Amino acid sequence: MNLLADAIDWIMAPAQWQGPDALHLLVFQHLYFTGLAVLIASVIAVPAGWAIGHTGRGREAAVGISGAARAIPSFGLLILLVLLLGVIHKPEAAMITFVILAIPSLLAGAYTGFEAIDRSVIDAARAMGMSEWQILFKVEIPLGLPLLLGGLRSAALQVVATVTIAAYVNLGGLGLPIITGLALRRYDMVLGGAILVAVLALAVDGLFSLVQRLVTPHGVRTSQGIARSSRGPKNPTAVPVRPLVKQEGRK
Repeated sequence: MNLLADAIDWIMAPAQWQGPDALHLLVFQHLYFTGLAVLIASVIAVPAGWAIGHTGRGREAAVGISGAARAIPSFGLLILLVLLLGVIHKPEAAMITFVILAIPSLLAGAYTGFEAIDRSVIDAARAMGMSEWQILFKVEIPLGLPLLLGGLRSAALQVVATVTIAAYVNLGGLGLPIITGLALRRYDMVLGGAILVAVLALAVDGLFSLVQRLVTPHGVRTSQGIARSSRGPKNPTAVPVRPLVKQEGRK
């Protein structure tokens, strides 16, 4: 408890909100790297995922690429890119690392959103004379939006947590007090930085959860609620009641 109190005191100290390494500036740097990385990854992964989901081609390759990208250690990739590109290109190396981290979740959310759509809906749209572009923008994208936003939410959380390693190459962010605290054995700084990263991740998750609820079409939310309610009682010990049947021959 003393360490937690010390960490909170460190966060609330006026000195931590002043100077070039003020906490609000570190939060801004953290969000800048996160937002830009997720934006670039979305431009790459979302159209590719939509193309895969619409045509049904290339799914195996997408799964393989996503699995390989998930297996790459972000810290090792960052150090490797800094060594290959040079110290002068550290921001580019960090951005490439975070984009690679965000792509798998976005790609999976884009094509699984289309795959989850009932094929009878697509067939009905074609029977009505809609073109492939109309089906894509008026049917598939609106219905696949919940899973896409789920992938976007997952990617943002992964990047928010991983941007802390940018401080290892002197790029700032909320990883800076963690690394500095470890070097100085100031564990109140370490815990304070970790608390700020956790709070920022929770805030990002809450924001995307709200956006996901607002953007998801009302009909999709209604159908999901009906599907959940039709799964039966949640109590596994509940015993079904047999209806009373009038038996002939008995009084």
